[in-house]
Amino acid sequence: MEPTPEQSPHHAYPDHWEADVVLRDGGTARVRPITTDDAERLVSFYEQVSDESKYYRFFAPYPRLSARDVHRFTHHDYVDRVGLAVTVGGEFIATVRYDRIDDRGRPASAPADEAEVAFLVQDAHQGRGVASALLEHIAAVARERGIRRFAAEVLPANNKMIKVFRDAGFTQQRSFEDGSVHLTLDLEPTAESLAVQRAREQRAEARSVQRLLAPGSVAVIGVGRAPGGVGRTVLRNLLGSGFTGRTYAVNTSFADDLGTVEGVPAHRSVGGIGEQVDLAVVAVPADRVPEVVADCGEHGVQGIVVLSAGYAERGAEGRERQRELVRQARSYGMRIIGPNAFGIINTSESVRLNASLAPESPKAGRIGLFTQSGAIGIALLSGLHRRGAGLSAFISAGNRADVSGNDFLQYWYEDQGTDVALLYLESLGNPRKFTRLARRTAAVKPVVVVKGARHSGTNPPGHAVPVSRIPDATVSALMRQAGVIRVDTVTEMVDVGLLLAGQPLPDGPRVAILGNSESLGLLTYDACLAEGLRPRPPRDLTTEASPRDFRRALAEALADRTCDAVIVTAIPWVGENGEALTGEGEVLAAALREAATTGPAKPVAVVHVEMGGLAQALAAATSTANQPGPANQPGPHPAAAAPQARTSSPAASAATRPGRSGAGAATDSADTTDSADATDGTRPSAGRIPAYPAAERAVRALAEVVKYAQWRRHAAAPGKVPEFLDETIDEHATAGLIETLLGPDPDPRGRPLTHDEARELLAGYGVPVRPALPAPDPEAAVAAAAELGYPVALKTTAPHLRHRADLGGVRLDLVNENALRRAYDELTELLGTPAELRPVVQAMVPRGVDTVVRASIDAAAGAVLSFGLAGAPSELLGDTAHRLVPATDRDVAELIRSIRAAPVLFGWRGAAPADTAALEELLLRVSRLVDDHPEVVSVALEPVVVATQGLTVLGATVRLAPPPARSDLGPRRLPSY
Repeated sequence: MEPTPEQSPHHAYPDHWEADVVLRDGGTARVRPITTDDAERLVSFYEQVSDESKYYRFFAPYPRLSARDVHRFTHHDYVDRVGLAVTVGGEFIATVRYDRIDDRGRPASAPADEAEVAFLVQDAHQGRGVASALLEHIAAVARERGIRRFAAEVLPANNKMIKVFRDAGFTQQRSFEDGSVHLTLDLEPTAESLAVQRAREQRAEARSVQRLLAPGSVAVIGVGRAPGGVGRTVLRNLLGSGFTGRTYAVNTSFADDLGTVEGVPAHRSVGGIGEQVDLAVVAVPADRVPEVVADCGEHGVQGIVVLSAGYAERGAEGRERQRELVRQARSYGMRIIGPNAFGIINTSESVRLNASLAPESPKAGRIGLFTQSGAIGIALLSGLHRRGAGLSAFISAGNRADVSGNDFLQYWYEDQGTDVALLYLESLGNPRKFTRLARRTAAVKPVVVVKGARHSGTNPPGHAVPVSRIPDATVSALMRQAGVIRVDTVTEMVDVGLLLAGQPLPDGPRVAILGNSESLGLLTYDACLAEGLRPRPPRDLTTEASPRDFRRALAEALADRTCDAVIVTAIPWVGENGEALTGEGEVLAAALREAATTGPAKPVAVVHVEMGGLAQALAAATSTANQPGPANQPGPHPAAAAPQARTSSPAASAATRPGRSGAGAATDSADTTDSADATDGTRPSAGRIPAYPAAERAVRALAEVVKYAQWRRHAAAPGKVPEFLDETIDEHATAGLIETLLGPDPDPRGRPLTHDEARELLAGYGVPVRPALPAPDPEAAVAAAAELGYPVALKTTAPHLRHRADLGGVRLDLVNENALRRAYDELTELLGTPAELRPVVQAMVPRGVDTVVRASIDAAAGAVLSFGLAGAPSELLGDTAHRLVPATDRDVAELIRSIRAAPVLFGWRGAAPADTAALEELLLRVSRLVDDHPEVVSVALEPVVVATQGLTVLGATVRLAPPPARSDLGPRRLPSY
């Protein structure tokens, strides 16, 4: 949309300010700049605002807008005067405006850094969090235009609007002037404002999912008149699950007098139902979906599940059809699961929803399952059902054009009916947000992920999300940092999920093994060692052991304080005639259950070999649907799967008079804290005991749970960034240097820094780099050595030889001029001319361990800090560890210790330990640099020689570029389509 001549010719319509947002009640709305084409919308909007709200906005009765007002409120230059509107169904429901002012409160232009701000929210939409969302977006716009403060005038009695500003988390000042409250807000984001923003985001997105999973009424659109077909199948499954709400069948081909289908009312359209419909399941051809969405949107449907195929999975035309589907649905305030979805299930007794193609609902349980693939979803449902596991909810999102795994992490974080979250993901639409949400959720309940399409380099068809450039190994390391249990297969996901859902978390890696097969016990012992556990020698109960012997041995193992978990191995008993005894599985299951439920709370797993009925008996032993979970969310869960949100604070509204910037009329409540407690608890008794047909599977599942439990304990005491770093970091000077180096018109591709530029930049963060003097000829090398002092090193800086001592490109310990000249001649004779080699001279430093420290920016995942040993360990073997930035002291300590070659740093084979404390400090400084200055898109320090005392950075390369957008620091918004 082009600006009119009355708008600034230098600032075109800023379409990047457009955003879809989720409001407090779970509905969506669109935020966009106001244009000159919005005059009629503005007048219509104002007519629907109450006289009281108008009074709050203008400090006086103001029944209608004059033509001058309409012109003023719709003509902006997008710099000094900006107006934003919130729309639903294309119509305004709220507006906000700022005008730049000088220090006397008069209209001004840049570089004045203060603006008056005013809000107005339609009464019917007050209380939905509209003003809170608008404040975030207008503040981001203002910061972009060089405005640092907002000023607002609020009537003294308008405490609700004052609360909206106060609860935003911005630094503010208040005073009473001329009969009104004068508010000044510092727009620089704070830790508090970011926490408030994310708490509101969590509550809104969780609520949007809850509306999908717990509808009061469902319409299945596309139900055929004859049996068969997708729509008819979903309707039958919905009825078969015992859905507690109202159900309707819809098809435009239905006759007006059809009456019912499958016993439910049949209608030609959603509009013809005449009652509120909360959820629509769409099973019509793709070319008919737009008319269905319009019918749903115009009649107040809250969300839709689109089973229809023919979208992004079909190529460019389908991708555009998918984008239009999302645009259309969000314009009406609806969220979408799909398209090309398999459906959703909620087993809560108060809902009993099966709006999917799954013919049988899983039994109620405490596992939440999200999958992007219908086929994988079917396999997971079957596997969990076969092993007796119950689910709280199941979601197969198909192309996940709108609702994604991130939304369900928001929901499950506070859902007291879910103890374990399982996710099969083929793409990460927003890896930075996923990591943040997963880390918060994993602190209170386990998150298990299988990532498909790991090595293809592209996203699966239908998933229109950015492709991350970071390797899959890095993605895995970052998930581990966030507490996510990442497994390789869906079988492993089920194995781990069953152990987490039925058993408490272990206190450590010590494992007791007992059973009636010495061989199976030894296999289990070996598997434990291979997975890094600490097994005790297996206790062989012999093949003559009875169920009573198993019960006694298990009780003793659980009572042993040197044991953290128990693996029971079992083979069938054989009768006198050589045949397996029948019914032994049920008897053994009862004995194991008795010991597990009466002993201390420790995880128990069973490995069985052809033990008839044992796995089924253990799975059916104890229903976990009404038991608290494994040290995750203690206490009884509610009947409904709805999140238990905290009570919101009172609604709010505000106003200003014309020509003065007031808060306007708005009604919002604050969300300043997370709505779920991260307290640990222990399950008083064991639930379902998981059984595994192979020792390796049981041990691998237990090993993952042990690592998660260790992370969980550390998460309760998170790391920090030492304060002493601030004393040696000059953030302001470094910012100025970066601005100078990039220049007034930086190349979007960025530029590498010279050696001297990199040294100056890193010095600002307390990272000294040893000088390297160029030596284009032998005489220059001798002069450089004289300046630096012998002994020196001579090395090439050609890209193909850099840091390659094995190719002869580095000569060390040159103690005098003769040695230096001889090395120079040998180097050029063997490897090429000085122009090709680009030799440099450096002073020798104390010997130590050569390491590599790197940091880089991935557009999707954000800043990543990496560490490894220099040379073959990291380059050839891939022995490199990664952590997300910003890193804490705990993160960098774990980073150093997580590489396989870490023992080299800690006194391997009698060597003196390296100064890892100095190395940790260096990593923290690099982390701070790229976190404080996103223009630093890559840093590589190589080699970093870590001696027994101190370290030395011998080489550094730095690249600067205009900073990529940080969506996680901006206002709340749904992913663009």
